[in-house]
Amino acid sequence: MQAHPITAILLAGGAGRRMGGEDKGLLKLKDKPLTEWVLARIQPQVDEVLISANRNLDIYRTFGFPVLPDKTEGYAGPLAGIARGLLDAQHDLILSVPCDTPFLPDDLVARLYAALHAGDYDLAVPLIAGAGQHAICLMRRRVGANLALYLSQGGRKVQEWQAGLKCAHADFSDAAPFFVNLNQPEQLAALEGRLQRA
Repeated sequence: MQAHPITAILLAGGAGRRMGGEDKGLLKLKDKPLTEWVLARIQPQVDEVLISANRNLDIYRTFGFPVLPDKTEGYAGPLAGIARGLLDAQHDLILSVPCDTPFLPDDLVARLYAALHAGDYDLAVPLIAGAGQHAICLMRRRVGANLALYLSQGGRKVQEWQAGLKCAHADFSDAAPFFVNLNQPEQLAALEGRLQRA
Protein backbone atom coordinates (compact mmCIF):
# COMPACT_ATOMS: atom_id res chain seq x y z
CA MET A 1 0.00 0.00 0.00
CA GLN A 2 1.15 3.53 -0.72
CA ALA A 3 2.30 5.98 1.96
CA HIS A 4 -0.95 7.94 1.56
CA PRO A 5 -4.33 6.16 1.67
CA ILE A 6 -6.40 6.15 -1.51
CA THR A 7 -10.12 6.05 -2.29
CA ALA A 8 -11.27 4.45 -5.55
CA ILE A 9 -14.39 5.60 -7.37
CA LEU A 10 -15.75 2.95 -9.71
CA LEU A 11 -17.69 4.78 -12.43
CA ALA A 12 -20.88 2.89 -13.29
CA GLY A 13 -23.30 5.80 -13.58
CA GLY A 14 -23.55 6.20 -17.34
CA ALA A 15 -26.58 5.80 -19.59
CA GLY A 16 -24.89 3.00 -21.58
CA ARG A 17 -25.92 4.52 -24.91
CA ARG A 18 -23.34 2.58 -26.91
CA MET A 19 -24.49 -0.60 -25.15
CA GLY A 20 -28.11 -0.09 -26.24
CA GLY A 21 -29.06 1.59 -22.97
CA GLU A 22 -27.95 -1.34 -20.82
CA ASP A 23 -26.47 -0.70 -17.39
CA LYS A 24 -22.90 -1.40 -18.43
CA GLY A 25 -21.55 -2.20 -14.98
CA LEU A 26 -24.02 -5.07 -14.62
CA LEU A 27 -23.39 -6.66 -18.02
CA LYS A 28 -21.81 -10.07 -17.57
CA LEU A 29 -18.49 -11.42 -18.73
CA LYS A 30 -18.13 -15.16 -18.03
CA ASP A 31 -21.22 -14.96 -15.78
CA LYS A 32 -19.71 -12.19 -13.66
CA PRO A 33 -20.80 -8.51 -13.81
CA LEU A 34 -18.17 -6.16 -15.22
CA THR A 35 -18.27 -4.24 -11.94
CA GLU A 36 -17.14 -7.38 -10.10
CA TRP A 37 -14.19 -7.82 -12.47
CA VAL A 38 -13.04 -4.24 -11.89
CA LEU A 39 -13.49 -4.44 -8.13
CA ALA A 40 -11.34 -7.58 -8.00
CA ARG A 41 -8.53 -5.67 -9.72
CA ILE A 42 -8.83 -2.40 -7.83
CA GLN A 43 -9.84 -3.24 -4.26
CA PRO A 44 -6.45 -4.75 -3.27
CA GLN A 45 -4.70 -1.57 -4.44
CA VAL A 46 -6.71 1.00 -2.45
CA ASP A 47 -8.00 1.70 1.05
CA GLU A 48 -11.62 2.60 0.28
CA VAL A 49 -14.00 1.87 -2.60
CA LEU A 50 -17.03 3.91 -3.68
CA ILE A 51 -19.37 3.04 -6.56
CA SER A 52 -20.85 5.79 -8.73
CA ALA A 53 -24.23 4.59 -10.08
CA ASN A 54 -27.52 6.19 -11.09
CA ARG A 55 -29.82 3.17 -11.52
CA ASN A 56 -30.14 -0.33 -10.08
CA LEU A 57 -28.75 1.10 -6.87
CA ASP A 58 -29.87 -1.86 -4.76
CA ILE A 59 -28.02 -4.27 -7.04
CA TYR A 60 -24.85 -2.19 -6.85
CA ARG A 61 -25.11 -2.15 -3.04
CA THR A 62 -24.83 -5.96 -3.05
CA PHE A 63 -21.15 -5.53 -3.99
CA GLY A 64 -20.61 -4.29 -0.43
CA PHE A 65 -19.51 -0.68 -0.99
CA PRO A 66 -21.23 2.72 -0.69
CA VAL A 67 -23.20 3.60 -3.83
CA LEU A 68 -23.32 7.27 -4.81
CA PRO A 69 -25.78 8.70 -7.36
CA ASP A 70 -24.71 11.87 -9.18
CA LYS A 71 -25.72 15.20 -7.71
CA THR A 72 -25.95 16.52 -11.29
CA GLU A 73 -29.21 15.80 -13.15
CA GLY A 74 -29.52 13.61 -16.23
CA TYR A 75 -26.49 11.36 -16.78
CA ALA A 76 -23.87 14.11 -16.95
CA GLY A 77 -21.08 11.63 -17.64
CA PRO A 78 -18.08 10.32 -15.71
CA LEU A 79 -17.12 13.74 -14.38
CA ALA A 80 -20.38 13.92 -12.42
CA GLY A 81 -19.52 10.60 -10.80
CA ILE A 82 -16.01 11.81 -10.00
CA ALA A 83 -17.40 15.03 -8.52
CA ARG A 84 -19.72 13.11 -6.21
CA GLY A 85 -16.93 10.75 -5.20
CA LEU A 86 -14.63 13.64 -4.34
CA LEU A 87 -17.26 14.88 -1.89
CA ASP A 88 -17.68 11.52 -0.16
CA ALA A 89 -14.16 10.08 -0.25
CA GLN A 90 -12.44 9.66 3.10
CA HIS A 91 -8.97 10.19 1.66
CA ASP A 92 -7.13 12.99 -0.13
CA LEU A 93 -6.02 10.82 -3.05
CA ILE A 94 -8.79 9.52 -5.30
CA LEU A 95 -8.57 7.00 -8.12
CA SER A 96 -11.27 6.92 -10.80
CA VAL A 97 -11.83 3.79 -12.89
CA PRO A 98 -14.63 3.02 -15.36
CA CYS A 99 -16.73 -0.11 -14.93
CA ASP A 100 -15.92 -1.38 -18.44
CA THR A 101 -12.18 -2.03 -17.93
CA PRO A 102 -12.17 -5.55 -16.42
CA PHE A 103 -8.45 -6.33 -16.59
CA LEU A 104 -6.69 -3.29 -15.10
CA PRO A 105 -3.09 -4.02 -14.05
CA ASP A 106 -2.20 -4.97 -10.49
CA ASP A 107 0.34 -2.12 -10.33
CA LEU A 108 -2.00 0.57 -11.70
CA VAL A 109 -2.15 2.55 -8.47
CA ALA A 110 1.55 2.18 -7.65
CA ARG A 111 2.63 3.55 -11.02
CA LEU A 112 0.11 6.39 -11.04
CA TYR A 113 1.10 7.25 -7.46
CA ALA A 114 4.77 7.45 -8.44
CA ALA A 115 3.95 9.75 -11.38
CA LEU A 116 1.72 11.99 -9.26
CA HIS A 117 4.39 12.40 -6.60
CA ALA A 118 7.20 13.10 -9.07
CA GLY A 119 6.15 16.76 -8.89
CA ASP A 120 3.38 19.06 -7.70
CA TYR A 121 0.80 17.51 -10.01
CA ASP A 122 -2.97 17.62 -9.58
CA LEU A 123 -3.55 14.24 -11.16
CA ALA A 124 -1.87 11.38 -13.01
CA VAL A 125 -3.21 9.56 -16.07
CA PRO A 126 -2.04 6.32 -17.76
CA LEU A 127 -0.46 6.77 -21.18
CA ILE A 128 -0.46 4.01 -23.80
CA ALA A 129 1.51 4.60 -27.01
CA GLY A 130 1.11 8.33 -26.46
CA ALA A 131 -2.65 8.22 -25.85
CA GLY A 132 -4.05 9.14 -22.45
CA GLN A 133 -6.59 6.85 -20.77
CA HIS A 134 -8.32 9.83 -19.24
CA ALA A 135 -11.20 8.24 -17.33
CA ILE A 136 -8.60 6.32 -15.33
CA CYS A 137 -6.75 8.79 -13.13
CA LEU A 138 -5.32 9.32 -9.68
CA MET A 139 -6.14 12.81 -8.43
CA ARG A 140 -5.76 14.99 -5.40
CA ARG A 141 -8.91 16.08 -3.59
CA ARG A 142 -8.00 19.73 -4.28
CA VAL A 143 -9.23 19.35 -7.88
CA GLY A 144 -12.80 19.19 -6.60
CA ALA A 145 -13.46 22.95 -6.70
CA ASN A 146 -12.09 23.20 -10.22
CA LEU A 147 -14.26 20.28 -11.33
CA ALA A 148 -17.39 21.75 -9.73
CA LEU A 149 -16.80 25.00 -11.62
CA TYR A 150 -16.19 23.15 -14.90
CA LEU A 151 -19.45 21.19 -14.49
CA SER A 152 -21.41 24.30 -13.53
CA GLN A 153 -20.31 25.91 -16.80
CA GLY A 154 -21.68 22.96 -18.78
CA GLY A 155 -18.38 21.13 -19.25
CA ARG A 156 -18.65 17.36 -19.63
CA LYS A 157 -15.43 16.14 -21.29
CA VAL A 158 -12.88 14.42 -19.06
CA GLN A 159 -9.88 15.23 -21.26
CA GLU A 160 -10.89 18.88 -21.62
CA TRP A 161 -11.24 19.27 -17.86
CA GLN A 162 -7.89 17.60 -17.19
CA ALA A 163 -6.17 19.86 -19.74
CA GLY A 164 -6.70 22.79 -17.36
CA LEU A 165 -4.84 21.04 -14.53
CA LYS A 166 -1.26 19.99 -13.84
CA CYS A 167 -1.37 16.46 -15.21
CA ALA A 168 1.35 13.81 -14.90
CA HIS A 169 1.49 10.79 -17.19
CA ALA A 170 2.51 7.24 -16.32
CA ASP A 171 3.59 5.19 -19.33
CA PHE A 172 1.71 1.88 -19.46
CA SER A 173 2.57 1.02 -23.07
CA ASP A 174 4.04 -2.25 -21.80
CA ALA A 175 0.65 -3.13 -20.25
CA ALA A 176 -1.71 -2.08 -23.07
CA PRO A 177 -3.78 -5.34 -23.07
CA PHE A 178 -4.78 -4.70 -19.45
CA PHE A 179 -6.62 -1.54 -20.49
CA VAL A 180 -9.15 -3.23 -22.77
CA ASN A 181 -12.28 -1.06 -22.76
CA LEU A 182 -15.72 -2.52 -23.54
CA ASN A 183 -17.87 0.17 -25.11
CA GLN A 184 -20.03 -1.82 -27.52
CA PRO A 185 -21.93 -5.14 -27.45
CA GLU A 186 -19.69 -6.53 -30.19
CA GLN A 187 -16.58 -5.92 -28.09
CA LEU A 188 -18.11 -7.66 -25.08
CA ALA A 189 -19.24 -10.62 -27.21
CA ALA A 190 -15.82 -10.94 -28.85
CA LEU A 191 -14.04 -10.92 -25.48
CA GLU A 192 -16.50 -13.46 -24.10
CA GLY A 193 -15.72 -15.72 -27.02
CA ARG A 194 -11.96 -15.40 -26.50
CA LEU A 195 -12.26 -16.19 -22.80
CA GLN A 196 -14.46 -19.21 -23.49
CA ARG A 197 -11.85 -20.58 -25.89
CA ALA A 198 -8.92 -19.89 -23.55
